[in-house]
Formats: sequence, structure tokens, C-alpha cells
Amino acid sequence: MLKCRKSSTFAAGFMNKNTEIERKFLVKDDSYKAMSIRHCEIRQGYLSKEHGRTIRIRIRDNEAFITIKGPSMNGGLSRFEWEKAIDVDDAKSLLQLALPGEIEKTRWIIPAVSDQQSAGSNQLFWEVDEFHGRLNGMIIAEIELDNEEQTFVKPEFIGDEVTGNPRYYNSNL
Repeated sequence: MLKCRKSSTFAAGFMNKNTEIERKFLVKDDSYKAMSIRHCEIRQGYLSKEHGRTIRIRIRDNEAFITIKGPSMNGGLSRFEWEKAIDVDDAKSLLQLALPGEIEKTRWIIPAVSDQQSAGSNQLFWEVDEFHGRLNGMIIAEIELDNEEQTFVKPEFIGDEVTGNPRYYNSNL
């Protein structure tokens, strides 16, 4: 069964197995829901978010993770990311220590089309985050790429690009 998670971050073929390369966009409408192959509920908080370095605790359905991210590079297109699965009860305890501003969202997974799909390249997916609670109404789409030059087809629901705009970093929401 496909899980509701970014799998390409640790996939073979990355220039560095811990480099996250993604682009972020605003979403124009909810047509992505009909294209979705799965969705999950996410609750997350940040233990630290200083100088572009963050430590995040995330509970996604019945799984939990701790993630450490480095500062953004190349205009916000890439950065170091390390993620490790942890016990859900431990994650719940750690969320009690999180900075104010816990995030709740539904993540919708939509298959994407790459203009450069070739043997050995990863299947691309759009991850559309529909925020709840204090961020209700905000919807942001991300696509994680194999390399910074990779191109892809933008579906109709994709709006303006906000890659590199700190206003749309989860840690700043």
C-alpha cells in the first residue's frame, strides 16, 4: 500500500540522499481532490526553528517522525533534510514541548507528470496540503524533484509559485 509520505528524499539517484529539492505553489481550486490517489491527516510542531534550521515532530495518521532540516539553498529550491521514524507516543510527548503554532493539515497525494521521465527516475507526486484550525483556507502544493533542473507538467489547480518565499515555509506558519 502506498503511504502518504515523501519517499523520494531517500531514494537512489539523489545527488545527496539527504537533500530535499522541491518547488512550492499556491492552489487555485479543489480539483486536486478528484485526482488524488490517497490522503492523510498530519499534525506537526517545531521544537526549534532558528536561522533556517528546524527540528520538526510530525504525526501522520498512525506514524510519527522527527525531521531536521538545514537552511534553504538555491533560492529556496533545496536543503538538507534528515528524517527518522519515532514512536507515536514519544511524538505526542515531544509535541507538548513544541513552540506555539502547531499545524494541522490534510495532505492529498496526486501523481505528477515529468517532462523528463526516464529509466531510473522517481515517480513524481504533487503533495497538496489543505490546512485546518488557525490556518483554515490555506492550500499549498509541493512537488519534490530528483534534481534542480527537472521539469514537470503543472496541472490546472496549480497557481502562483512561492518557492523560496519564507511566508510559506511550514515553520513560519
